Amino acid sequence: MIATQPQGASPQISPQELSRQIKSFLSGSDPQLGHKLSPREHARCSLLLLRCLPSARHAVLEHLRSVFHDSVSSFLNERDSQDTHPASSSSSQRRAPPAPTIPGLDEVTQEVQKVLEEFIKLNPRAWAPLISAWSIELMGQLSSKHACRQGMPHSASLNELLQLWMSCGATRVLMDIYTHCLSTMIGSCPDACVDALLDTSVQHSPHFDWVVAHIGNSFPSTIISRVLSCGLKDFCAHSSPAEAPDKRVPKLGSVVGILGHLSSRHGSSIRQEILRMFHESLRPGSKQQRATLPYLLQLAALSPSLLGAVCQDLVDSLKPATLAQLQQHCSTLPREELENMLNLSVHLACQTSAGAPRLLRFLLDTAMPASVITTPGLAVHDSVREACDRIVRLLLLRLQKQVYGRPGGRGASDAQPRAVPFLDAMRSHLPELCAEMLRLERKRHLWLHQLLGLLCVYSSPSCAPEALCILLTMAQNSEELGLAVQLHAVLSSSMQGLAQAAVTRCVAQVHAGALTDKQAFQLLQNLALIVQSEEGGMGRETGIALSEYLSDIGQLLLHSDPGVCEAACLLLCCCALPSSLPPSQLNLLIRSSCHLLFHFMHLRSSAGVSSCSRLLLRLCRVSPIGRKSVLHELVEGSLHEGNAGLFGGYSSTTVGNKLEGAAASLLESNSHLGSTVDFSGSVWSVFHAGVIGSGLKPEEQSRQSGQQEIAENTQSLISLLCGCCAKKGEEGGLPESLDPEAVKTLAVTLTESACPDVTNSELAWPPEEHARTTVQRDLVIYKCFSRNPLLFQLLHLIAQGRPALCYCSVLLRGLLATLLAHWEASRESSVVGSPWHLQASSDLVSCMGEGQLLPPALTNMHEMFSLLAPYEVRLLLLSVWDFVKENGPFPQRFTFQKGAFSRDFTREGDPAKYMGIVYSVLHRNIHRLGLLSGRFQL
Repeated sequence: MIATQPQGASPQISPQELSRQIKSFLSGSDPQLGHKLSPREHARCSLLLLRCLPSARHAVLEHLRSVFHDSVSSFLNERDSQDTHPASSSSSQRRAPPAPTIPGLDEVTQEVQKVLEEFIKLNPRAWAPLISAWSIELMGQLSSKHACRQGMPHSASLNELLQLWMSCGATRVLMDIYTHCLSTMIGSCPDACVDALLDTSVQHSPHFDWVVAHIGNSFPSTIISRVLSCGLKDFCAHSSPAEAPDKRVPKLGSVVGILGHLSSRHGSSIRQEILRMFHESLRPGSKQQRATLPYLLQLAALSPSLLGAVCQDLVDSLKPATLAQLQQHCSTLPREELENMLNLSVHLACQTSAGAPRLLRFLLDTAMPASVITTPGLAVHDSVREACDRIVRLLLLRLQKQVYGRPGGRGASDAQPRAVPFLDAMRSHLPELCAEMLRLERKRHLWLHQLLGLLCVYSSPSCAPEALCILLTMAQNSEELGLAVQLHAVLSSSMQGLAQAAVTRCVAQVHAGALTDKQAFQLLQNLALIVQSEEGGMGRETGIALSEYLSDIGQLLLHSDPGVCEAACLLLCCCALPSSLPPSQLNLLIRSSCHLLFHFMHLRSSAGVSSCSRLLLRLCRVSPIGRKSVLHELVEGSLHEGNAGLFGGYSSTTVGNKLEGAAASLLESNSHLGSTVDFSGSVWSVFHAGVIGSGLKPEEQSRQSGQQEIAENTQSLISLLCGCCAKKGEEGGLPESLDPEAVKTLAVTLTESACPDVTNSELAWPPEEHARTTVQRDLVIYKCFSRNPLLFQLLHLIAQGRPALCYCSVLLRGLLATLLAHWEASRESSVVGSPWHLQASSDLVSCMGEGQLLPPALTNMHEMFSLLAPYEVRLLLLSVWDFVKENGPFPQRFTFQKGAFSRDFTREGDPAKYMGIVYSVLHRNIHRLGLLSGRFQL
């Protein structure tokens, strides 16, 4: 009890004067003067009484409350009067005038501050707790009393509220008095001052928050540590399992509110203090230390901001040694309390946002089974691992309940879905989550797969397609790809069109350039594997979805990376092609596929050639137009100068190539643009031998590949053409399996490519003298055959589809004419000296016989060409010319019998008249050709 008067506080007064002051204080009037005291005089009387009689402190402080109430009311009235006096408003609209202000109260409050600070200075341990509690409680009453006053800032506008109250003299004095008490006691025992702050915060929050904010910013370290300490004491004193945490601990909410206000500017200090309390609680000690961990968990549960501020640092501090201490600490707790802490920890994990990825990684790393290569110092106890395993499973279970139990969408359209902070935080870490899952570690990938499914459902509709796209891009093998299929199976029941959305995102990612070439290759390859391996489910839906993006995938056939091209080709082979593909889209796919086919031949990629061949076979079966386009592109591409070497052909430098530094030729430019007149076949025909000043035309340059590669490329192309010309449902290669119309298209295409200035109507075989007027055209045909051995292979293929060879009459006639001219000019030499011409003569006759343009007896003559003289070869070829001239190569001469076209030569006259030259040559060389004589019997 305070019984001593502060020395030096005021001059000594007589007992009579003290008695009069007491009577004046109690009655509110002066007995000597007989008038009523003013509020200012009454307040000073109370201060004098407090100086002389400290035991009357409770009555005096109670009276001084009214002084501060009046001062605050006067300040607010004066503020309102300045804001509400519109000069032009009518009398009916004017507000009632504010209550009159009381003068002189600001001086009284200053005197109160001076007197109270003198008492604190003389005896701080006795006066500071009393005065601090009085001042802080008075500020709480004032804040709550005027909170609903018109014109007052909202309690959430903390800065505006703080500025208003600190501009009031009375409340500023009260704040100075409290801070003076706290600063005086801060070095010894500030708990009493902090307890008063907490008690008042419980009663008058949120109107009292501005006081807490100001005091906390003035004494951050002290307030934070003492608020947490006082809250812990109250938690230990009131904790009862029968009540909820926020109900049984009165100061817990106040602690949360104070720390929440201070977290914006002093978050690091709060984190450090909480971590310090956590680590100290793990040491063996008193009951208060054992209650620290539940206390911190309760604080985090009541304050999401506090949880977010502490979570990351707390997880980083959980080293193996700390976990061992925590395990030992928890082993001493009762089972019920331990279960409550575990459930609360799972709840807090669900509410974690800022530190969610780090927390998840910590839980998974700790819950993983021990490895034999784990460093001894980094190993954790089995009980810790089992606890983390259980926390992970409980976390997934709680997340599942929150995701599938959210309102909205099922008869609760007005209810907003409840947020799950943990999943909200993991949404931005979706790629890392998928990559971690694809590591396929024990247990870990199963947990992550379940979490990924919950995240997709929670963040629908954009998250699930993105997750599938990421998995399809990252999966390196069938086991990893199976996780994407399983995720689709889990989500497809609740999400319609998931595969369509995933394919749309995948195509967009590729064309936006968001993926590297390696990622794009992996994505396309995985899509193809899914379509091929999954007959139903995701494979079927993905194939249907991809059919809508054929043109987009077709553009990837021209990608700069061969792997991406091959993967795109493989994917197109798996996609379902619509029955009515637009011509522009079909043409794009065909041209790109043919270009890619020859590109893979240059790269010597047998897998790429096989994929392109499969794709072209599919495209040619879409429609007759598609088959015609495929045949045209294949023939034209194989005869192109850049691809001729793939099939044993030759290419020459173009006419326009000049020596370095030579001037450009206008004639060359005009010819390149097609502006010159073509006089071929007339008397104006000109044979180009070179350019004046540049010498003769350059020699032909070989660009051939190896013989094995040439054979493989030729076989691949011929097999592909056979497949394109095959009848529906049959394999190509045999005359009975080839479609005559398709082979006819191939023949017409070959004729147009080898000699563009001819028409398909030139089927009749003219006399030999007619060759004199087609010399230039015949030379073009001869040059084309000499540079492209593939042409003879194509002619043999066309010959199998009789009567398609008739449409190559121009080519056969021009080649035969040039061969006749060659053998006529080579009378003195041997046939061995002209190996190409010898082979060409044999192939030509053999091909015409195979196509039934010649009877068998004339066809067999090519077997003895290598044993004859040049003039004898010419004589035999003349007999071929005469026969074809008399029996023109017309399709009408063929009849359809037993599923194939054939020609009956017995109906076309006696072929013996064409065999005279053959027999003469045979008899002349009987010593060498005697064994072959039997093959020329009619």
